[in-house]
Amino acid sequence: MATDRGNPPILFERGDRIATITLNRPQDGNRWTRDMLAAFEPVVEALHKDEDTQVVIVRGAGDEYFSWGAFDPAIRGAMDKQDLVEFVLRGSRLRDSLEMVPQIVIAALNGKARGNGGELALACDMRYVSEHATLSFPEADMGGIPGGGGPARLPAVVGRARAIELLCSGREVGAREMVDIGFALAVFAHERLMDEVTKIARNMAEKGPIALRGIKRIAHTRLAPGLREARWVSDELRSKLEWSHDVNEAIAAHKEGRKPRFTGK
Repeated sequence: MATDRGNPPILFERGDRIATITLNRPQDGNRWTRDMLAAFEPVVEALHKDEDTQVVIVRGAGDEYFSWGAFDPAIRGAMDKQDLVEFVLRGSRLRDSLEMVPQIVIAALNGKARGNGGELALACDMRYVSEHATLSFPEADMGGIPGGGGPARLPAVVGRARAIELLCSGREVGAREMVDIGFALAVFAHERLMDEVTKIARNMAEKGPIALRGIKRIAHTRLAPGLREARWVSDELRSKLEWSHDVNEAIAAHKEGRKPRFTGK
């Protein structure tokens, strides 16, 4: 799954009806990279065919980041625009696929979830957070639109008005507020997060597989048509965005150490 067998970007462990996916680049903030994406894809593909696993936990390695996300102006400026768009859309398809696995998927946010990191958590069925965890979507600060499903999924989780506020302001939300707005179900002491999430996963994994998978399928079917249309709009807008003046301005402003002057063009 990874180019570096000694230190793979994704760790996958499977036990008694529970599997754990760990983003394994703590030294780089568990950032969403091509290697991370390429390692994650076969794991998700295998879960679609896995009849033994009933609950999946997604977590980040280390104590500081769930996932830093994918881009900042410097990274965006160093990438070819078409390659960047293809990378974003490929990541979006992965999140769609993760959302559709038959297992119950739990995100355990051990630290900062930023941009694509928050969107990965949104593709999971539920979220629990460490007291150190934070959430932010900084794309608008860079003249951008979150391309990994944030605008499509967040309104169903926290409500339309709150989603727009978070996505347009880019502000950082702490663990307690994540619970208050409905993004996360509970906050735990940092050192107890994985023990508590594993306890929840074990309780669910003991239930009937037909019941778990059926409940998830029904719940997803109720939301699927609107989500699908939102994703089409997201892909179209995200593709056009990369060739806009505002994106180039954000990159130039970062290089020059000034605030960007956006024009909406």
